[in-house]
Amino acid sequence: MDIADLKIFETVARLGGMNRAAAELNTVQSNVTARIRSIEDELGAALFERHARGVTLTGAGQRLLPYATRVRRLMDEARRAFSDAGTPKGSLLIGSLDTTAALRLSPHLSAYIEAHPEVDLALRTGTTCELVKAVLGYELEGAFVCGPVSHSDIEETLAFHEELVLLTAPHIRSVDELYRAPELRIVVLRAGCSYRQRLEEILTRRGAMAFRVLEFGTIEAVIACAAAGLGITLLPKGMVEVAAQDHRIAVHELPQADALAETVFIRRRDAFMSSALRAFLQSVCPPWPQAQAAE
Repeated sequence: MDIADLKIFETVARLGGMNRAAAELNTVQSNVTARIRSIEDELGAALFERHARGVTLTGAGQRLLPYATRVRRLMDEARRAFSDAGTPKGSLLIGSLDTTAALRLSPHLSAYIEAHPEVDLALRTGTTCELVKAVLGYELEGAFVCGPVSHSDIEETLAFHEELVLLTAPHIRSVDELYRAPELRIVVLRAGCSYRQRLEEILTRRGAMAFRVLEFGTIEAVIACAAAGLGITLLPKGMVEVAAQDHRIAVHELPQADALAETVFIRRRDAFMSSALRAFLQSVCPPWPQAQAAE
């Protein structure tokens, strides 16, 4: 069994079929099937269960898959490192909180794209939990999330400070009266949102032992519903400055311990830092530590 065999095995496992793997590998199905059988003969165990819809991993196949996946990632990373001569180019996939993308990144992205036209930059938004998982799974080169992030495989650097505020309908003059209201509702993004978790903690500490959760898919919907009186929410102050000035929503400031939030950039410690990512971080998060930049 060699690296080529592990690549074939990983492709079949990922795609769930010999035909689909053959198409991705630009070969014929009979070759893929023969290589898989050769690996199984060498290891003395079946790696796949065959069925009409394709294949699924056996217990032995599940034990082998993490090693095959690791080898594929290392080979991909080796190719990227070899072809990276120091000029930012190629693909760059990073993640960001929706609020960070809207509030902080737009001018940086425009300047970066203009300065490095050979970089194909893509931005994926999500919750802190989703983005941390994607970075750990090598799906993103890095991401802007709510910090701190405590994980031995992740390094982080401070990118931005945010002031969080409570938001309600304009007629609400004080949120103190809401904390113990029997019909208290919170208007939030999906589970895994760090601001949602912070809001629930704040309300619990203030005696709101029970509240209903209204979950929406976008920040715009959350703000609109809070403004309409459907519930209370927590977001960075910069997201609602215009709406507050127009008296479309009420902004309630919090004690500093509750209001201060750090947005950090995270990446895997063991991942290759491309020239494209290095240039991006030195632009958005200056000064990016030179020790990291020299990796």
